[in-house]
Amino acid sequence: MSVRTRKLIGSMAIVGFLGLYIALVATLAERLPANWVVQLAFFLVAGVAWGGPLIPLIAWMNRGR
Repeated sequence: MSVRTRKLIGSMAIVGFLGLYIALVATLAERLPANWVVQLAFFLVAGVAWGGPLIPLIAWMNRGR
């Protein structure tokens, strides 16, 4: 598979994953208590956690022949 094809597939997968991730975070955020400390901690973790699952995909996209 060419690098260009892998990058196209990976880009579409990233956009799809982020859409699902945003929907999940928004759904979970509605169930949080009204305490600002809890909300701050949740959004700090959620704001960073999306990158972890994408690291293998990005590595695959950038792999040479």
